[in-house]
Amino acid sequence: MSDIPCRSLNLTLVALVFAGLAGCSSLNGASARIAGIVSPYKMDIVQGNVVTKEQLAQLKPGMQRAQVRDILGTALLVSVFHADRWDYVFTLKQQGAVPQSRKVTVFFKNDLVERTEADALPSEAEFVATLKSPSLPNSVPSLQASEESLSKYPPPSRPAAATATVVAAPSDYPPLEATRP
Repeated sequence: MSDIPCRSLNLTLVALVFAGLAGCSSLNGASARIAGIVSPYKMDIVQGNVVTKEQLAQLKPGMQRAQVRDILGTALLVSVFHADRWDYVFTLKQQGAVPQSRKVTVFFKNDLVERTEADALPSEAEFVATLKSPSLPNSVPSLQASEESLSKYPPPSRPAAATATVVAAPSDYPPLEATRP
């Protein structure tokens, strides 16, 4: 094999590689646009104990540990070195929202509540409102067909012989969901 055809074959291969790399760079902008539109689903991550204003208001100095556990649940952090202190930590990470982090500390003296320290806590209603997904539609579609839309379709065929069981017509069924005014 002569030296000239090998050299032209090598040059052709090198030109093809560079052409391929140039094509990749032009696709880079398109892939960035597609990635901006389509994003992966990231589930909500809830960790720790949710403590609301209402729960914290139920705690009073002089309560026993068991009473605190009944109201707030088991403490997330109970330290061997701080036996007279329970820490309730809560974090919530949602896609497209600022992560939330709250901490409530209950201090005991002689196994009775001495005092509490807490971050700004939401009410129960405020906390539930933060869990609602913004992508869900606010209105429920109508689940009943109008007579006009049903007239487009032929009536269902009935069997010739009557059977012993009585089947209600579809219009006799109650709606799936109550209609909202």
